Amino acid sequence: MNEQNKKRLGVGFIGSGFITRFHIQSWVAVRDADVLGVWSPNAQHAEEAAALARRLRVGEARAFASIDEMVAAPEIDCIWICGPNQSRIENMEQIVHTLQAGRGQLIGIACEKPLARNVAEAKRMVELIEKAGVLHGYLEDQLFSPGVVRGREIVWARGAALAGRPYLARSAEEHSGPHMPWFWQGEVQGGGVLTDMMCHSVEVARYMLTQPGAARESIRPTKVSAQIACLKWSRPEYAELLQKMMGPEVDYRTKPSEDFARATVSYVDGEGNPLVIEATTSWSYVGAGLRLSMELLGPEYSLSMNSLDSGLRLFFSRRVQGAAGEDMVEKQNAEQGLMPIVGNEAGEYGYEGENRYFVQCFLDGKQPEENFYDGLAVMEILMTAYMSAEQDRVIEWKPRDLDTFIPEVARGAWRP
Repeated sequence: MNEQNKKRLGVGFIGSGFITRFHIQSWVAVRDADVLGVWSPNAQHAEEAAALARRLRVGEARAFASIDEMVAAPEIDCIWICGPNQSRIENMEQIVHTLQAGRGQLIGIACEKPLARNVAEAKRMVELIEKAGVLHGYLEDQLFSPGVVRGREIVWARGAALAGRPYLARSAEEHSGPHMPWFWQGEVQGGGVLTDMMCHSVEVARYMLTQPGAARESIRPTKVSAQIACLKWSRPEYAELLQKMMGPEVDYRTKPSEDFARATVSYVDGEGNPLVIEATTSWSYVGAGLRLSMELLGPEYSLSMNSLDSGLRLFFSRRVQGAAGEDMVEKQNAEQGLMPIVGNEAGEYGYEGENRYFVQCFLDGKQPEENFYDGLAVMEILMTAYMSAEQDRVIEWKPRDLDTFIPEVARGAWRP
């Protein structure tokens, strides 16, 4: 392992797509670390992502020819895994193989959500990180959103301290659908919107219900109830549109994934008090763009936030007709009318805060509180939700055969 008295970290990214670019953009607010490397199976994309880092002056990044080369590079101290879900284990195995061969020394590894595609794969990721013997973090950006951080702090310091702990958390993430074809393919991605986005919703809600400073195990799940549906994209006209946008391998007439999912997760705290999480996610939302919303309720207080409740709005009349894009808000659905603008998406969604946090932990030689074990716990909830939806019943925690369960959506066998 590298010397823990380092004053700056060199970070390398596995993956060069949408999420990696969000991280790189957020790095303008991150001190004590530089983006120095990018590897992608698409060499041109890796070059483009590295060029973005240099253009933003967040590090003299270069594109690497392989994961092995990047891990072995003396300037690379940490790896951020940001490639597609189906590549998680392969990427981790390559990192561990390189380290065990004595090539390269890493301080930490951070992995984007979800940690894996199912419980068995998540356990393999945990096994590999333990074998690597390095610090590790689970990149769940919503936990670091300024509104979530500040709201949780005030709720627990004032509301819960005077009136009692919060008992109900509602969390939703909704937009019109992902950017890349692999997200839409259940057999590749591991599911549909539930795996893609409910990983956010259940974890941020769990976080809000957990007393600051307490362990994750201070509240424990007792049962899960969930439903999934394909509300929009399996309709013939939209299935055809989706195929035109994403390619012939995405056919929601024959192999759909869910574009809507909801789950209710019941918990109890250490004193046996009941707690409830309500999570809703969809790829079938039509609005200005990505909508993140959160509510937290307690005995004498409540908290609410919505990412589209922006203080900045623009109006364009129908005579203003330009090219489609996402220059006002992520997953933008229109360029006309009254549009909210999220001034700093990388900050508001939590990327800046999470990257500052993980860099500081890795520099200090401290294991982050949000880590691979949390990623595994999230995956156990998600797979139980799929199990509930398939069986159309409430599932008591912890279900048997969870380690071997693969959702019908992920097997290409779901027929809504």
